[in-house]
Amino acid sequence: MLISDSIPLLWLCYVALSLVVLLTGYLAIRWLPRLPKFAITGVVAGLVWVPAGFTLTRLEGQATYEGLAPAVVVSSVAFLQHDSEAMQGAMTLLLLGAGIGAALGVMLWAALRRRADDDNDDAGERGDPVRAAQDRREPSIR
Repeated sequence: MLISDSIPLLWLCYVALSLVVLLTGYLAIRWLPRLPKFAITGVVAGLVWVPAGFTLTRLEGQATYEGLAPAVVVSSVAFLQHDSEAMQGAMTLLLLGAGIGAALGVMLWAALRRRADDDNDDAGERGDPVRAAQDRREPSIR
């Protein structure tokens, strides 16, 4: 059950909060053009959503705990614990996630731009007067 097991609930809360962060961040940079806005949002999404494995030693006994957590959390804990090995692995995954996120943002921008160009071409070929009126610019005297 979801409520009785804390790990799936923790991941669910993390995903919900990260979506809120991405949405508010996207809306906060609305003054930018679309390409940088999508690229920055993709980088942040890559940084926030890439997972990394970690290993913790327990206080009692010799057993260790191994798990999966967001790479941002793993790298920050490794930084605080001065664990350079864990930090190196998490930072590699963070850079990879940021690169993939930026690439996906640029691909989304290109797909939306291509779709908008296709829509404009189709409207011009059909002789759509509403679309033609929107594309036409009237001269103005200043």
